[in-house]
Amino acid sequence: MGQDHGVVRTFGRDDFSRQQVMAAKRGRTVTVCIPAHDEEATVAGVVRAVTGPHLAAAGGSGLVDEVLVVDDGSGDATAQVAGAAGARVVRLPRRLGKGDAMAAGLEQAAGDVLVFLDADVENTTPAFVTSLLGPVLCADASLVKAFYKRPLDGRATGGGRVNELTARPVLQVLFPELADVRQPLAGETAAPRQVLEKVGFAPGYGVEIGLLIDVAARLGVASIAQVDLGTRIHRNRSLDELRPQAAEVLRTALARAAGRRPTPPEGPPRQAR
Repeated sequence: MGQDHGVVRTFGRDDFSRQQVMAAKRGRTVTVCIPAHDEEATVAGVVRAVTGPHLAAAGGSGLVDEVLVVDDGSGDATAQVAGAAGARVVRLPRRLGKGDAMAAGLEQAAGDVLVFLDADVENTTPAFVTSLLGPVLCADASLVKAFYKRPLDGRATGGGRVNELTARPVLQVLFPELADVRQPLAGETAAPRQVLEKVGFAPGYGVEIGLLIDVAARLGVASIAQVDLGTRIHRNRSLDELRPQAAEVLRTALARAAGRRPTPPEGPPRQAR
């Protein structure tokens, strides 16, 4: 189980069974947190992938104790749809950006372990949760990042352009010990509460790469794991929409390389992946 991949442990999607993860839970509580901005079309599917199979209150396994959606200033029916699907919803008064939405989720969550899922994914499955929790509960990982195939325009690969053209190259150059992390910008991630409280969250879309770099710096690269979730499907965006995200990712990485935390970007955050 788990193959050496540099010093970041790598696990397959079938390495942890639900029974194995449930047995390793040992009294700890789990919150699944879903930051969302204007995701009324997909958020219910993400919530239901967790509530039915995993919530004891819904007749599930009891692997998850709470499903929390943080509505980051949505202008659509994201909050109502998420609540109807079975999530507890926290509504932010205005759009603050992904990093602050994740921080609000940590503050509101009751769990000892948090699993973050993106709200715009069209094919979230119950196995996402089991696979992400496995390395935390069974292998004492401090941070787990998902990796997956990213279809684009009918092709099996080609998505994740900011990941491939900004995040991975900047890690290779500035943080080579993390160069083998395949999806540093993956929104599907898991960590113990105490780890998240210790390192905090970068603002905006710098949150994912910032969390990765900060955990490696504070707790060591060997405490990080990545797990295969197969294929991840969500809407792809234009280069004009992706450019601001790439800038935030680069800003966050450069600030950490210089030994300082970044200042938030000017202007309102933009939804882009």
